[in-house]
Formats: sequence, C-alpha cells, structure tokens
Amino acid sequence: MSSYFVAGTDTEIGKTLSSCGLLHAFSAQGWSTAAMKPVAAGAVLDAHGVWRNEDAEALASSATVAVPRALSTPFLLREPAAPHLVAAHEGVVLDIEHIVHCHREIAARADITIVEGVGGFRVPLDDTRDTGDLARALGLPVILVVGMRLGCLSHALLTAEAIAACGLNMAGWIANTVDPAMRLAAENLGTLRERFARRHAAPLLGMIPRLPDPTGANAAAWLDVDVLMPRSGTSAPGR
Repeated sequence: MSSYFVAGTDTEIGKTLSSCGLLHAFSAQGWSTAAMKPVAAGAVLDAHGVWRNEDAEALASSATVAVPRALSTPFLLREPAAPHLVAAHEGVVLDIEHIVHCHREIAARADITIVEGVGGFRVPLDDTRDTGDLARALGLPVILVVGMRLGCLSHALLTAEAIAACGLNMAGWIANTVDPAMRLAAENLGTLRERFARRHAAPLLGMIPRLPDPTGANAAAWLDVDVLMPRSGTSAPGR
C-alpha cells in the first residue's frame, strides 16, 4: 500500500487535474486507487441538500475505491477562501491528527492513495501550523504540481526547498500548462527538470498541455507513473 501527497506551487494551478490524472494512470497499471482531499474550501448544496466540493468530487470519481466523504474530506469548508480564516469563521478546528487517522483508514483500502493538499504548500491551517505540517504528519512522499506560467521558476524552486525543509521526499513533479502562450516554455521546463533532478532526485512525471476537455482520464495520457514503480513490478510504489 502506498500514498502520495500532491502539493502545488500555488492555488488554481492544476493540482486536482494532476491528481485525477495520477489516479487514472495508476489504475491503468492495475492498481486499486483511493483519493483524499482532507481540507476543501468552497462548497455548494446539491439537489439533495448535501454540501459538495468540486475538487473532492472529481477525485472521488477518478478513484476505483469508494470512500465515505467523512474520511476522504473530513474538513469541508463552505467559503472558497484561505482555509484557516474560513475555519475560524465557521468554528472549525482543522485537526491534523484526525486527518492522519482518516488517511490511515483510507490507505488500508487501496493499493495507491492520492492525498491532494489545499492551495500552495505553506497555506496556514491555524495560528501555528500549515499544509507543510500536514504533509510532514502524514509522512508521505510529495508529488509537486508546477503551474507553467511566467514566474513559475521561483515558485517551484522555493516550494521544493520547503518540501525538503520538512524532511520529505519529493518523489516527482508534474508540469501543468496554465499559460499556453508562455514564452520560452520548453526552456523553463528544462531548467526545472535539471534542477529538480540534481537537487532533489525528482523526475518529471509529465507535462500536461492545455486540454480542451480537462478530465483526469485525458490528463493521464500525459503522465508516466512507471518511474514511481519498483523495477521488479511486484509491489506497490512509494513507501
């Protein structure tokens, strides 16, 4: 059994699309998959009066193992804003220990579990802790999603340093095209590829182009999860 924590260089840069792509790519290799969005900010009421988050629903529909929402998204906040502020406004304590417990329950049900973070890697969860502390408490290898646009180099390199500072392994990274008109896109990709490989031994898992139909299944076609798997191919990747 294995899990990966999907972090991003910012918000709205393709964490959910990449996470859904990973779920589809792993399941195509024959692995059972589960998904978790432990903290989700932004929810709407469906026709049955149930609060739902778009990202959490996309992850659930991309996984092969169904998980109760109370486990997959233990903290569903209604307002689409900074989670620590919304949680304080709604009287919710974002309990990292509870998230760790929920993850343990989910990971026992599938070969691969994808845990998607919220916002960037250092988004506050309360007055003292942030999503980096959550990733460290989970103790999972990190897959970093880089939104390819002007300014992404500094954001990506700083985030990779923050991951390392938490004592976590950066298992790989995904380049997601945010700005298809980005100048010198290939050269920027090459810069990150070389530095991530040299400094963090983190391989590029793929570059997702601007998709006309941005679904997990379509994103999976651009991802190579083989590099995360053991050469023997007989046991689950990651930890």
